[in-house]
Amino acid sequence: MHWSGPAIVCATLPHGEAGAIVRLLTPDAGLLAGYVRGGGGRRTRPALIPGNRISARWHARVESQLGHVTLELDQSAGPLMLGSRLSTAVLAWSTALTAHALPERHPYPALYDALAGLLTVMGATEDPRAWCAALVRYELILMSELGFGLDLSCCVATGATDDLAFVSPKSSQAVSRAAGLPWADRMLPLPGFLARAGTHIAPWPEIADGLRLTGHFIERDILHGRVAESLEARQRLLRWIEAETR
Repeated sequence: MHWSGPAIVCATLPHGEAGAIVRLLTPDAGLLAGYVRGGGGRRTRPALIPGNRISARWHARVESQLGHVTLELDQSAGPLMLGSRLSTAVLAWSTALTAHALPERHPYPALYDALAGLLTVMGATEDPRAWCAALVRYELILMSELGFGLDLSCCVATGATDDLAFVSPKSSQAVSRAAGLPWADRMLPLPGFLARAGTHIAPWPEIADGLRLTGHFIERDILHGRVAESLEARQRLLRWIEAETR
């Protein structure tokens, strides 16, 4: 079994004295795991930073075997990782979520494009609001690709498509302001930037609401309380964003 093409590094773990296990998101083969000989060494280790875009070759003798990976760095995520605590947190969480949530060897081309788009946004602007809004949209796409997408098209109670203000934490569907107000304390706010067309910069309070919204369903439906350290990193990210709203 052989594969080659572009990939995004999502996770790297040391293996043995000099090797590493890497998990790569690819456009046509999904998430691939493989052993990188020398991955713990000084020359190869910088190419394995999560968020790096690489050209990779993966091969395995049988389907059940862990593959072997050789790679070349195309674009480093190092500047993003060192840019600020927010850029570091967005990059670390988005790649960790991808590595933990996806089954291996199932293609998700839309998700690959979305993660690449998030990295592009992070490299193109220094405005952290743009990074965090793009992260919320990426999480929504990941949820949809895994079969847990939110229905934000109309009110689950009335069918109305205007003035959608909430999301039901049980049904994952939008609720209009009029229908949801009596139970507002039980609802999740639907941030306006997810309903607005265009690329306007979202305000911090809406971004915080967006991360609470996606976080509720990611933890409930996808991670099921697993990878506690990654979830703690996401909570730190949310606390930093909430501090911007004060």
